[in-house]
Amino acid sequence: MNKLIVEPTLKEQVAAGVRASIIAGHMAPGEVHSAPALAERYAVSVTPVREALLDLVKEGLLKPVKNKGFRVVEPSVQDLDEIASMRDLLEPPAVAMVAKSATPEQLAHLRELAATISQHAAAGKIEEYLEADRQFHLAVIEATGNKRLVETVAQLRSQARLFGLRQIAEKGELAQSSEEHNLLLHAIENKNAALAEKIMRDHLGHVRHEWR
Repeated sequence: MNKLIVEPTLKEQVAAGVRASIIAGHMAPGEVHSAPALAERYAVSVTPVREALLDLVKEGLLKPVKNKGFRVVEPSVQDLDEIASMRDLLEPPAVAMVAKSATPEQLAHLRELAATISQHAAAGKIEEYLEADRQFHLAVIEATGNKRLVETVAQLRSQARLFGLRQIAEKGELAQSSEEHNLLLHAIENKNAALAEKIMRDHLGHVRHEWR
């Protein structure tokens, strides 16, 4: 059976772009951005941009500012520590579960996403790398079949910031970081639940280190 490919809507495309810009630090904490200005940036109408920004408010990335636009929220050190702790509690066990039950279709999808991550890492495309990374990790969680878990992890990931990612890219270490996804994928393919859980836990530890 051929897989149905659903193209992202304009709202989803804008949300992905703004989200990646915020997480990568291109849209700095405290900055205020208006829907019309972002609509011009993305060459779309204001309506899908405003809808995208409201979705990002729900994710905790933005805060509405009356008559001005949307301010980029700055997470505190405590926020980041709590996010890291929650992800550590949720994601490694979920990955172990997926290693035991992933279907051929799910594995094929993960391979595609892992390849995309490697391509963007090699090209030094930070925002594209972030979006592919987000899609990969959420695809892993989606393989559990637990929608609430997917929503929770997606929100936690969005609320975090990878402050050190640009430095990693400039040092040429982005490809090395992307290799962790391939290691995780191989463990899942081999149904090695214990190894998959360990790789995921180590990966989260590296991510938390990048925040500092």
